[in-house]
Amino acid sequence: MQQGRARWLTGLAIVTGMAISGLPAHAKQTTEPVKITSFSGAYLAARTAESDNDLDSAIAYYKQALAFDPGDTSLQQSLMLSLIAQGRFEESLVYADKLKEVPDVERFSRLALAVDSFHKKDFSKAEYWLKLSLESDLDRLISGVMTGWAKEGAGDASEAMAAIDKLQGPDWFGLFKSFHRALIADAAGLPDKADTIYAATLQDAAAGGAAPETWMRNAEAYASFLARKGDKAKALSVLDQAEAFSPGKLEIAALRDKINKGEKVEPFVSGPSGGAAEILLDLATALNRGGGEPFVRLYLQYALALKPDSDAALAQLAAVAEQLKDGEGAIALYRRIPESSPLKELSDLQLGLNLADLNRKDEAIAHLKAFVEAHPNDMRAYLALGNVYSSKEDFRSAANLYDKAVDVLKTPVSANWNIFYQRGIAYERLKEWPKAEPNFRKALELFPDQPQVLNYLGYSWVDKNMNLKEGLEMIQKAVDLRPSDGYIVDSLGWAYFRLGRFEDAVREMERAVSLKPEDPVLNDHLGDAYWRVGRKLEATFQWNQARDLKPDPDVLAALQQKLLKGLPPIESNTAQETPKVKPEPVPAPKG
Repeated sequence: MQQGRARWLTGLAIVTGMAISGLPAHAKQTTEPVKITSFSGAYLAARTAESDNDLDSAIAYYKQALAFDPGDTSLQQSLMLSLIAQGRFEESLVYADKLKEVPDVERFSRLALAVDSFHKKDFSKAEYWLKLSLESDLDRLISGVMTGWAKEGAGDASEAMAAIDKLQGPDWFGLFKSFHRALIADAAGLPDKADTIYAATLQDAAAGGAAPETWMRNAEAYASFLARKGDKAKALSVLDQAEAFSPGKLEIAALRDKINKGEKVEPFVSGPSGGAAEILLDLATALNRGGGEPFVRLYLQYALALKPDSDAALAQLAAVAEQLKDGEGAIALYRRIPESSPLKELSDLQLGLNLADLNRKDEAIAHLKAFVEAHPNDMRAYLALGNVYSSKEDFRSAANLYDKAVDVLKTPVSANWNIFYQRGIAYERLKEWPKAEPNFRKALELFPDQPQVLNYLGYSWVDKNMNLKEGLEMIQKAVDLRPSDGYIVDSLGWAYFRLGRFEDAVREMERAVSLKPEDPVLNDHLGDAYWRVGRKLEATFQWNQARDLKPDPDVLAALQQKLLKGLPPIESNTAQETPKVKPEPVPAPKG
């Protein structure tokens, strides 16, 4: 099944910070907004553009609506938030100033003014703006920690740490409070106090489970502090602890390399603006659990206004853009990550995958080929490029690429199972089964009971009418391992269908469609199964449903024939009765 591929590398290490320059955060192509001659028309156009994540158009329409009613605070609020979300922070300040005394929006307006005061090093003014009349727990933590950093900027580190320590709130405040107290002690040149607080924060593994990225950033900051003190052994020990907690973090690996080489290690946070940006980044990352992307994006943009060179925030914002299906915006953000960043390689891979998602596949191939040549030992690069070849159905190029990857591997380890799995898929699509099957077997040797491999190999055997018992057992095991995967459940149903066990096929295909009701091929398969058990009216309904879900052209053509004539009698039925569903290639392993 075709699904977006740009998401599957993001989980490897994209977390934390961001940067705002004069460029907008998103580079989405939009048409020039139409001039609208009524308040209601402009307002509705703005809301529609905003819901479509077309913020540039939303901003233009909100400005048109405000021309009809300049004093409308609701419109001013919507415009201010759209400007901040789009990275146009300086433009937002005029509206933030107008809304500074409006309780319902001051959490955003006064925060914007406080950020501006940090930027201007006017720390007493920043403290003033951070006093809110209405605040949630989240607002209290943000304003409290930022107030601490404002006090540090004014030269009173002890009062800064005390102010944060006095913050009242739920238990989850603890990790953020202790991390930022350590950062303030570090920035203020209080090494003994910083060491004590960093170490205590590192030992709070329970808090790390709730906010793992912030815990990891504390570990990175602590190791940086120790390295600057000259305690190389302890710094590396802290990084070992971080690696055990969350393997594969690129920032941790980069810091370890610097320490081992004896290179200069910079402070984790430099100054009050960096500290204020850090709390916004920490909380945005902790909140980014799905569904709250527009809210998370706001805090990341505030962080960028404070720290324009934050590669971590750029990467996090790019990931949010992907979640919002804004591939162009994600690409623009990935391009801004500097060459010196430990996140640069991963961002280059993500950039290529976003190009492919936008159907700019030739650009994606050129970009990823260059990456493979520059990083010939990086298996993620082969998987990324191979996926783009597969999306173009250029399976010969994919197979050749995976052959090169296997040559580079020499001695594969368990994490390399996916290279063999993808090579098996490429050869199977080329109808070179003698080359495909050993790759599936090798993938299972490296990663026994991997559900995607079990499903693919088992289904292929059933489809070829070979190893039927073992093949069906493999698919059943895959379903047991992934009972909520509609595609794998459909494979089991289709295997039963190919074996003539139509009642069993109906049962599994109904379950598959309940898991993935929007998929045209799964609905098509259920229609076939209904037809074979005599439920022809229901079969026609499912085929109509599949047709209306906009399937690929080959599936649509088969559906149109079935809607006209039904299925042929079983005795003349062939293996090509319905286009078969193959499992989606799976992501590169983390780490």
